Amino acid sequence: MATHVKRAFKYRFYPTDAQAAELSRTFGCVRKVYNMALAARTEAWARRERVNYSQTSTMLTAWKKTEELAYLNEVSCVPLQQALRHLQGAFVNFFAKRARYPRFKVKKTSRASAEYTSSAFRFCDGRLTLAKMADPLDIVWSRPLPEEASPSTVTVSRDSVGRWFVSLLCEDPSVKPLTAVHAAVGIDVGLDHLLTLSTGEKIANPRYERRDRERLARAQRELSRKAKDDGANRRKARRKVAKIHARIADRRRDALHKLTTRLVRENQTLVIEDLTVRTMVKNRSLARAIHDAGWAEFRSLLEYKAGWYGRDVIAVDRFFPSSKLCSVCGSLAEAMALNVRTWTCSSCGTSHDRDVNAAENLLAAGLAVSVCGAGVRPQRRTPGGQSVAKQKPPRREP
Repeated sequence: MATHVKRAFKYRFYPTDAQAAELSRTFGCVRKVYNMALAARTEAWARRERVNYSQTSTMLTAWKKTEELAYLNEVSCVPLQQALRHLQGAFVNFFAKRARYPRFKVKKTSRASAEYTSSAFRFCDGRLTLAKMADPLDIVWSRPLPEEASPSTVTVSRDSVGRWFVSLLCEDPSVKPLTAVHAAVGIDVGLDHLLTLSTGEKIANPRYERRDRERLARAQRELSRKAKDDGANRRKARRKVAKIHARIADRRRDALHKLTTRLVRENQTLVIEDLTVRTMVKNRSLARAIHDAGWAEFRSLLEYKAGWYGRDVIAVDRFFPSSKLCSVCGSLAEAMALNVRTWTCSSCGTSHDRDVNAAENLLAAGLAVSVCGAGVRPQRRTPGGQSVAKQKPPRREP
C-alpha cells in the first residue's frame, strides 16, 4: 500500500454573480467540447479510423480559431483539455469492456462540472482562486485539509438543486493501515434489514426514499401540471423535486459512510456476496427498494476504505447458496421462497434465521477462500456432503 493516499475533500461554496456566470460558461464550453470530440471520434470509428486524445486536442485548437466557436477562448483552456482526457478515459473503459459506449452530455441532465489542474488555480493560506477569476471562492471549510496540503486538481460542480461544490484532490498522510485485528465478519445485505452480520447483529434499513415518498410524489405532481415551456414556474417546481431527491441521497450517503467506516475499523476481514445489482434492479417489484438501500454504493465505500486501512474484502460467488445451506451440518435445503425468514434443517434439526445463517455461511466460505484458495461454487445436493464453507486448512506437521 502506498504511504500516502490521494483523497478528495469536498466543500460547499457560494460564488459571486460574476463567478457563477464564469463557471456556468465554463460548464457549457466543457460540455460542447466533449460532445464535439465524441461526435468526431464516433464518425471516425464509422469510417474504421481511430482518433486519440492527441488528435482531439489538435481539433480543439482548430475549433478555437473558427468564428463560430471563438467563445471557447473566453474560458480557461485547462477544463477543456481535461474534458478531452475524460473522454479518452471513457473510451479506454469501453474498449476494456468495463463500461458502455460514451454518451453525449445533455444540459438538463448531465452533471455540470469542470476540472482544473495545478496550472489553472492558486491555493494559498486557505484561499482558492481559479483561472479567469480575480477573487477567491467563498468556501465553507466544514473540515480541515491535511497539514501542508497541496491540491493537485480542483473540480468545481453544481448539482440539480443549484448548490455549488468544490472538490480538492490532495495527498492525505493521515490515512494509514490500522492495527491488525483478528475479527472477521460475514455481511448479508437485505431489504427488511439493510445488513445482517455473522455475529447476529441486524442493522435496520432506514428507507430514506420511503420516508419522503409522499412529499416527492406531491412535488412531482405539481411539476407535471406546469406548462412545458421551461418558464420560471416550471423551473421552480423542478428545483423542488430536485431538493427532495438531494435530501434523500445525502442522508443515505451519510449513513453508509458511517456504517462502512465502523465495519472497516472493527474487522480485519469482511466477506460479502458478489451481487449483480445492475441485473437485480430490472425486477420491477424490487428495483425501488434496492435503489433505496444503496447496495452498490455500500460495496464501493467498503472496498476503497478497506484498501486505505489495510483490511481485506472478499466477495463470494453470487451463486453460492448461503441462505439454503445449513451453517451447522452443511446440508443443502430445497428451494426456499423469499418470504421464508426462518427454517429448520432436516438433517440436524437446527432452527435458522435465514439472514444470520446466510451471513455465517458467507463468512465461512470467505475464510476458506482466503486460507486454502478453495473455490466458492454452488454445492451439489449429495447426502452428507460438506460444502466449501466447512473446509478447514490442512493441519501442519510440527
